[in-house]
Amino acid sequence: MKALFVVTGRGIGGDAMTALNIARALEKRGVECEFALDPTAPGLLFKKHGITWHKTSVPQAGGHAATKAKMAKAAFKTFKAVLGASRLCKKVKPNVVVGVIGGGAVVGCLGALVARVPSVGVLITPMDANICTKVTTNVALPESNLFQLESAELEKLNTKKAYSPINPEVIVGDREKALKKMPEGYDPALPTVLFSSGSTLFEKMAQGVEKLGESQTHANILVVGDPLEEDYLNYFESEKVFYLGYVDWIRDLYKLVDVAVVTDDGMMIHEAMACNIPVVALLGVKYGRYHNLAAVFKGAVLEAELENLETVLEDAFRDMDEMKLNASKYGTDVLNSADDIAEMIYSKIHK
Repeated sequence: MKALFVVTGRGIGGDAMTALNIARALEKRGVECEFALDPTAPGLLFKKHGITWHKTSVPQAGGHAATKAKMAKAAFKTFKAVLGASRLCKKVKPNVVVGVIGGGAVVGCLGALVARVPSVGVLITPMDANICTKVTTNVALPESNLFQLESAELEKLNTKKAYSPINPEVIVGDREKALKKMPEGYDPALPTVLFSSGSTLFEKMAQGVEKLGESQTHANILVVGDPLEEDYLNYFESEKVFYLGYVDWIRDLYKLVDVAVVTDDGMMIHEAMACNIPVVALLGVKYGRYHNLAAVFKGAVLEAELENLETVLEDAFRDMDEMKLNASKYGTDVLNSADDIAEMIYSKIHK
């Protein structure tokens, strides 16, 4: 049995990790997994795991931030990409195609339809929800506008909802290993706040780091991710700020973290829930997107703007025990999500 994952993005962040984590769960069921990325994708996450991939066009319209002009421009590219994905299906001969997020979901599922191969869409954007629900079986992740719908409504759309599929090994980090990697000046006696907008560091997150660094908050401020622009590093002049760059030892790092300041989307909020870490979601970091994940993880996630970040962090420190308890209520389901999605895909193969 073989599954072909058509993945949006650059192959270095949450989209790629979503695909890899589902694939790991499928492989436990005896399914061979192959991947396809856009030819422009560097695929660093796949390289890190020694995985090669197919190249096929996967246009992006900008996801939640897509304008009508971008959508129209992407439509023509998508038509050509669907034909390319169909040809790839005929070459790879998968038993199922998994279209992963945005353009990957649309191109993968439509390409599979043309090639007459079963498919499953993994959805988070309005575009993939609008298209994929009309053609195939889907799973809606929390960022999707479909996630808040009742089960009966989702059933009509041939869609189920699931938390983002994380690697269950994220909870087995080593605090001592992380401590050994801390820069000079890190004080283990102080609380530790982690700032991250994923594999890529966006400017508003960097501005949040600067704001907290200049505040009266007594804490270690850790920052991870490759900056979208090198100039963002100028925000990290406070002695309380420790920039770690792109890390591949995040599960060890989580063992030091008291509060995580992350974006209102994606893998890291889910990983924090699995590790019982309180979260402050800094809003509007990625092109103004808003997903309301504080409503998905009630009591474990607080929302903040730049203007009130310090105040919200104080609330998180004050209510830390209660927030950890609330996070623990979601942890088990988050850890099981990859298996739940894999079972859904596996059953599609055997229909």
